[in-house]
Amino acid sequence: MPELPEVEITCRGISAHLAGRVITQVSIRNPVLRWPVPPGLTTLLPGQQIRMVTRRAKYLLLTCNQGTLILHLGMSGSLRVLPASTPPQRHEHFDLQMDNGTMLRFRDPRRFGAILWWEGNVQEHPLLQKLGSEPLSDAFSGQFLHEKTRGRSVSIKEALMNQHIVVGVGNIYANEALFHAGISPLVAAGSLNMAHCERLADAVRATLQRAIEAGGSSLRDFTDCEGSPGYFQQQYWVYGRAGQPCRQCGGLVSKTRQGQRSTFFCAQCQQ
Repeated sequence: MPELPEVEITCRGISAHLAGRVITQVSIRNPVLRWPVPPGLTTLLPGQQIRMVTRRAKYLLLTCNQGTLILHLGMSGSLRVLPASTPPQRHEHFDLQMDNGTMLRFRDPRRFGAILWWEGNVQEHPLLQKLGSEPLSDAFSGQFLHEKTRGRSVSIKEALMNQHIVVGVGNIYANEALFHAGISPLVAAGSLNMAHCERLADAVRATLQRAIEAGGSSLRDFTDCEGSPGYFQQQYWVYGRAGQPCRQCGGLVSKTRQGQRSTFFCAQCQQ
């Protein structure tokens, strides 16, 4: 599933092509995604200008004249910028054609993605209004994390993946950040002191930044808007490395399950 780095890379890539462009045509080939694609988009969007492209958590926001197009990549979705004449292939469900002869094409084999429309303040959309802090923003800090974890008996890894606390830190990057912070994913979130939280906030930010610089992780379907895969998976320290030597101490990387997700960690390096 694309996580924050992959969505941020997609956001930056499509923004360079879409910001300032005018939509000329909308094609909906399959409206059956996680939620139905609003059929009115075919008449509502043509003629509107895409003023800017931004990201909130794992949602891509295309701000237009009369509202905001909300896109989510789901588990297998991707966006490509292509010549408008490019024939559609299987699993390519949605096109936005632009006034310069290009188009934004949405591909989603598993159809867990979303294409929605919202008029008014998009931050008030039910999917966005209760989201937590952006981990790459100044608001996310050790102090913030310390305050949000007080009294929580849930594991720190599960707290880190709670979208009401901090957004976009999916399973891969939670595993990696906890390793670099030297914190066991199994400890209770409320047991961390301020020093732990400061280390973890720094590790989360650094891990996400490194992933963005590497083009994200391409474990299955992810490619950027030009069709290029990411390479951060080549830099993993613990994720997917169960039974292999820890790159730091040489001990074996362990694997367990938390909240129906795989957790990877080094018991010697992470306390």
